[in-house]
Amino acid sequence: MGFEIDIFWLTILMFGSLAVLLMLGLPLAFVTGGLACIFLFIFGNASALNIIPSRLYPLMTDYQLTAIPMFIFMASMLERAGVIEELFDMVYKMLGGLRGGLASSTVIASTLLAAMCGVIGATEVTMGLIALPAMLRRRYDTTIACGSILAGGTLGILIPPSILAILFAVVAQQSVGELFIGAVIPGLLLSGMYIAYISVRCYLNPALGPALPPDERLTSREKLRLLKNLGAPIALIAIVLGIIFTGVATPVEAAGVGSFGAIVVSAIHGRLTLANMRAAAVSTLKVTGMVLWIIFGATLFVGFYIFNDGQEFINRTITGLGLGPYGILILMMVVLVVLGMFLDWVGILLLAVPIFVPLMKTLSFDGVFGLPGVAPDDLALWFGVVYMVNMQMSFLSPPFGYALFYLKSVAPPEVTMAQIYRSSLPFLLLQIVGLALCIIFPELTLWLPRQVYG
Repeated sequence: MGFEIDIFWLTILMFGSLAVLLMLGLPLAFVTGGLACIFLFIFGNASALNIIPSRLYPLMTDYQLTAIPMFIFMASMLERAGVIEELFDMVYKMLGGLRGGLASSTVIASTLLAAMCGVIGATEVTMGLIALPAMLRRRYDTTIACGSILAGGTLGILIPPSILAILFAVVAQQSVGELFIGAVIPGLLLSGMYIAYISVRCYLNPALGPALPPDERLTSREKLRLLKNLGAPIALIAIVLGIIFTGVATPVEAAGVGSFGAIVVSAIHGRLTLANMRAAAVSTLKVTGMVLWIIFGATLFVGFYIFNDGQEFINRTITGLGLGPYGILILMMVVLVVLGMFLDWVGILLLAVPIFVPLMKTLSFDGVFGLPGVAPDDLALWFGVVYMVNMQMSFLSPPFGYALFYLKSVAPPEVTMAQIYRSSLPFLLLQIVGLALCIIFPELTLWLPRQVYG
């Protein structure tokens, strides 16, 4: 028998220890897993030890998780095929004649890359290497240049095939296909808001984003030739998402098609070499291993907390604040943004979602301002997409948003961290507006899945 402890003090002890060890720079996966084992030994009992096999084995055998390494491999192969460089080259040369065209092109290219990758880091770093120098050479304002890369890169967490959506679906027992489809309209809405903001600012003040000089613009024939070069990767994305949305294949089967298609696209571009295949496989192994270790560690940590009535304690504490359903949802969103300043998205999902989703299912969202609310059966889907929109904000939030440091790692020396911080703020406000729209108008999330699945 372990020592008895009140749930209030256990909460302070568990999450306080977690915060201290993370601030010391220890890896999240081993901190959560190690703390779980220590607390199990000190405060657990014989039945508590069943948490280890009962929570880990279902995850180890979950069929949906096999989509993660395949989508990561697909992204790695497309990156090594030179598709990302060609994609930006095509879009910016087509829109370069417009004011702010390069920044708008960055957002459009990032949106398309999100549909290819589903990984934020790859998009942020690659666009930082390609798009940022191109915009700075043409005297773009730093705020517009850096902000378009930061905001566009975060779309990878929302637009399918998002790795975050797959993990959320596994943890919350939600359909991956529904989450993918539900995220389409919010993702395109945010992308459109970024482009509209850039276009209006640059129209009012052309010095912020000057158009390309006429001699650098393409003729219609040259634009057609660029489109032909990208026919194969765009067709691959259309096939992968199309077979998911039409129900022809599950997301896991679509990931297999995408992985094979990425190899074919790489061959078409003349980049299918043993070195590239090996590099893509090693990159996939590293990212997948990192994700799975965090899953195992955080699952044990949260599992022990829930076993000791932590879920009921959180429910009582939050509902006792008297905030109402929408107030509680806003409180959750604030907590997630704060966590995003310190933890990566996998850790946030594994620590917060198992606690938040059961609480959400006990609440009733009847709509605001006389608008339609959310039916109980749709709550998990709606919250999943709202959660993913929120995670974009956590990547962009100063001072420790991950996207800020991804960009700084590849930015020219003259671009300071302070400039990157400032450039994120207007787009962070747009994300807050997008999040509010998804909460106020739940049909933005629910309408498309309803049309597809009935």
